Amino acid sequence: MLEKPVLAVIGGSGAEGSGLAVRWAKAGYRVLLGSRGIDKAVAKADELNALLGYSAIKGMANEDAAKQADIAILTVPYVAQLSTLRDLKAQLLGKILVDVTVPLIPPKVSKVQLPNAGSAVVVAQNELGPDVKVVAAFQNVSAHHLIDLHHEVDCDVLVFGDDKDAREAVVSLAQAIGMQGLHGGTLANSAAAEALTSVLIFMNRHYKSTGTGIRITGL
Repeated sequence: MLEKPVLAVIGGSGAEGSGLAVRWAKAGYRVLLGSRGIDKAVAKADELNALLGYSAIKGMANEDAAKQADIAILTVPYVAQLSTLRDLKAQLLGKILVDVTVPLIPPKVSKVQLPNAGSAVVVAQNELGPDVKVVAAFQNVSAHHLIDLHHEVDCDVLVFGDDKDAREAVVSLAQAIGMQGLHGGTLANSAAAEALTSVLIFMNRHYKSTGTGIRITGL
């Protein structure tokens, strides 16, 4: 049996990051929850461990979490994406980075606003260079439902990346927490998932929902 990779959830004190962290911890992964401030990270880790009923998540500074992890997952707001990555460049070398960033620009977060490079995750890959395998995933998953461990997350996860093996590793991470991970092609295609997030936000508001998601049919 292969040993599970150590996961670092960067920006893990937020809703999306903490939801993913607690789901992976429940699935048996060792999870390092990172934040800019270590006190905030430790407090959130303690809160999530209490939710689990046992200690499986460790809070620490982003830099330490990224350094100790096999796979890092970036869950910070769009405005903090590049500054966070620049701080962690050395710690991410040779690793897989799963970027969950969506280019949401308040107050019009239900309007698609992709960057000139095509997608926020393409920008991340350009910033980090070829020695980091950047994969885009989990943009269309409801944070509201992730944190509720009794709620089945009824959503497929589109996974994009230029390295097939890195994509496959992230497909496995999605499947480990009860979602279907699906290969969506190269990193350039991540524009589709990023744009779809704004569509889902609009639909949540219009239909008074807290967690619209996507399903791919016909496979």
